[in-house]
Amino acid sequence: MLTIAGPRHGAGEFCDGMSRRDILRIGTLAAMGTATGWSLPDILRAESAAGVKTPKSVIMIYLVGGPPHQDMFDLKPEAPKEVAGPWRPIATKVPGFDICEAFPQLARITDKLTVIRSLVGNQHDHDAIQVFNGRDPRKPKPTGGWPQFGTMVSKVQGPARRETPPYVSLCYTCTHGPYNEPGPGYLGMAHSALRPLGDTRKDMVLNGVTLDRLADRNALLRRFDTFRRDADQSSMMTGLDAFTEQAMGLLTSSKLAEALDISREDPRVVARYGTGDPKIMMDGNGAPRVPQSLLIARRLIEAGVRVVTLNYSKWDWHGGTNAEGRANNSIFLREQEDFPVFDQCVSALVEDLHDRGLAEDCAVVIWGEFGRTPKISPIVGRDHWPQVNCALLAGGKMRHGQVIGATDRIAGEAVSRPVRFGDVYATLFRHLGIDTDRATINDLQGRPQYLVEDQSKPLSELVS
Repeated sequence: MLTIAGPRHGAGEFCDGMSRRDILRIGTLAAMGTATGWSLPDILRAESAAGVKTPKSVIMIYLVGGPPHQDMFDLKPEAPKEVAGPWRPIATKVPGFDICEAFPQLARITDKLTVIRSLVGNQHDHDAIQVFNGRDPRKPKPTGGWPQFGTMVSKVQGPARRETPPYVSLCYTCTHGPYNEPGPGYLGMAHSALRPLGDTRKDMVLNGVTLDRLADRNALLRRFDTFRRDADQSSMMTGLDAFTEQAMGLLTSSKLAEALDISREDPRVVARYGTGDPKIMMDGNGAPRVPQSLLIARRLIEAGVRVVTLNYSKWDWHGGTNAEGRANNSIFLREQEDFPVFDQCVSALVEDLHDRGLAEDCAVVIWGEFGRTPKISPIVGRDHWPQVNCALLAGGKMRHGQVIGATDRIAGEAVSRPVRFGDVYATLFRHLGIDTDRATINDLQGRPQYLVEDQSKPLSELVS
């Protein structure tokens, strides 16, 4: 139990009986973290007692390659067999909000979820860029390219806490280039994501200690002390660019190290999310199927990160033929494999955010770059389909427990309430407290650019 000593009355005392000196002491202990032996929960509890609130935040989960909307959240059981497929919808906690029978755990919590069935304006190629910045890549872009969501949040709001970055990417590097998270665009490296699981981790080494070894807190402290002492003597910190300076500061942050280390999490919570092998790239070029990434994302949000992005598995499922040349519909074999794991980890994340009191502060969005073809081909299964897509949202103090939009009888076209990527991002910016009608960022030519595409508005169904 944490006991905070200090005066309980007199000048400088807050309404809860805690003095400014107490709060300063907590802040110092939180900064020391590792030296005091405190864990991340200890630090967070102390900050909560001091009135330090968790900032508004977003977790964005990219389903690499385009998930099959009509097999997940927009089933059409009355359609012809070559459209409907083998799955059947099940009733959920919310009447009329049916989802795939392979998602029983999500069905229990649909009052905490929103499904958008009418996401339009999707590109037709495998490319993660629209998922990450909400912009149609077929339209003209400024020199340097559009910044992505986390980069813009970093620029507009900066870090919520000194010891944690505003934007962390947990995306694994895919061998198929277009699947990868795009760069920071015209905002440059100063607002790029910290990528503890990606290529940049190789460059982020503190005197022999990599991110893989941050869990060894004693080793980190020894090298940290030596590094700081040497740095003071040689002025080696002088002249570092903004991104490098940020990286060096973050590498010495006990809070970031704690958040990335799920060995410190309750084993029961880890088991609830499930685990996967980060070294197995799905189909050889997609992202790994790693449920624990969702748990790390929650821990980072709890530590004060504003935006966390991650990629999960590979959803570019096609059919094929067997040795005898007969269609084997391998897409459905993969769905049988992937759907239960997805059901477990996503429901775990949503329930975890609610159980820990984070749901109102943290919004979650899950989507891919396009939908899949209504008709199942014996050769390619469900192929790429840009006409309509789906998205799953949770948290963020939004009005959940609803379905937004609808498609036709074969899930091929939106027939009501078309929603664009920009509308979803306008909603997420609104959740973060950013007014997309007014906020702008100057591009490399000094021209102000809005954060979302023209006419994109927050979804009135979700926010006032």
